[in-house]
Amino acid sequence: MTDKMAEPLLEVSGLTKSYRKEGNLIEVLRSAQFSVGDGEMISITGQSGAGKSTLLHLIGTLDLPDAGSIRYRGVELTELSSAQLADFRNRELGFVFQFHHLLSEFSALENVMMPSLIRRLAPAEAESRAQELLAEVGLSDRVNHKPGELSGGEQQRVALARALVMKPQLLLADEVTGNLDEGTGNEIHELLFEINRSRGTTLIVVTHNRTLAEMMPRQLVVAEGGVHEQERAS
Repeated sequence: MTDKMAEPLLEVSGLTKSYRKEGNLIEVLRSAQFSVGDGEMISITGQSGAGKSTLLHLIGTLDLPDAGSIRYRGVELTELSSAQLADFRNRELGFVFQFHHLLSEFSALENVMMPSLIRRLAPAEAESRAQELLAEVGLSDRVNHKPGELSGGEQQRVALARALVMKPQLLLADEVTGNLDEGTGNEIHELLFEINRSRGTTLIVVTHNRTLAEMMPRQLVVAEGGVHEQERAS
């Protein structure tokens, strides 16, 4: 019983990924290894091209590794079929990217409802969840606005609400404040922390923002193909 409780939410080991570019083999990750506990908040930093986004995409099963293991609650994700992975992503993961990828012809409410409708939740339940989340991210008065009628920060809040509508345990965020001014970016940062506090959602955030990275209880650095724990300043 104790061992089961101590099991990590996510366990990555021996993760290796290479790409071919202009005939050359570029090794991005080489035997990367780390684990993530339930409810943790972790930042991932590193130089441009180090493999941060590649790592996030592998964790999120948007791409497959060349070698290595990705275990989620003890289940080996690299052995699942495409259909099983799609179901896993819809059930367990939330994604937020630098570019919000909202559907321009739909309102904020309809955009947030979309994942739950795909999951075939009853429309009334899907709408209720979306309304609640839009209120939670401070957009209860903007539910009927389309993305083009919202500011960059508001669009990112809608994207965040959409990522949370299926109540995922793990939220993966890739440079979510990269296109925002400092003040708006700080508001999004605080929102991420509040989501972790109120929902217990595990957060893995790729960021160039040193302030955000240092606010996270754990910092991982991608460098030279590996993933290294950043020592906390005493």
